[in-house]
Amino acid sequence: MAAVDYAFPWSGLVAAFKFRAALDLAPALAALLADAARTTDSMRPSLLLPVPLAAERLAERGMNQAWELARRVGATLGIPARADVLCRLIDTPHLADLPREQRAARIRGAFGINPGHAQHLRGQCIGLVDDVMTSGATAAEGARTLLAAGATQVQVWVLARTPAPGD
Repeated sequence: MAAVDYAFPWSGLVAAFKFRAALDLAPALAALLADAARTTDSMRPSLLLPVPLAAERLAERGMNQAWELARRVGATLGIPARADVLCRLIDTPHLADLPREQRAARIRGAFGINPGHAQHLRGQCIGLVDDVMTSGATAAEGARTLLAAGATQVQVWVLARTPAPGD
């Protein structure tokens, strides 16, 4: 589920939020995602998890934009959100300029479950939250990791989706 297309004017706002730590945008952007979630017919997840950043990228940005969204959306919708379950094992380079097949190969094995937190996943529907989805490679790898750890369903909740060429 995506709240908006990653196109004008949203692309500029999302970029400011993500790369310039414009946290003042977080409440409004999270409200867009929460509104989109309210309109879906899917089962409501029991837990929201952000796509984790590698430590270096987190230090560079000063925040994980997916966590900033997940915690606000969770509070709005009454869904617990946790940033300590799914972790980044491999610091992958930026994937934005790579073809789809290379993105999937680069992200493979990048995520894991923090020891002692698998009990939060077993038998649960998980909402995996991210800011932007382009090819879906990151979301697919995160979902694969969560399902392997015992989640029964993973829903991908993104603020913005890059439209396919020609859309």
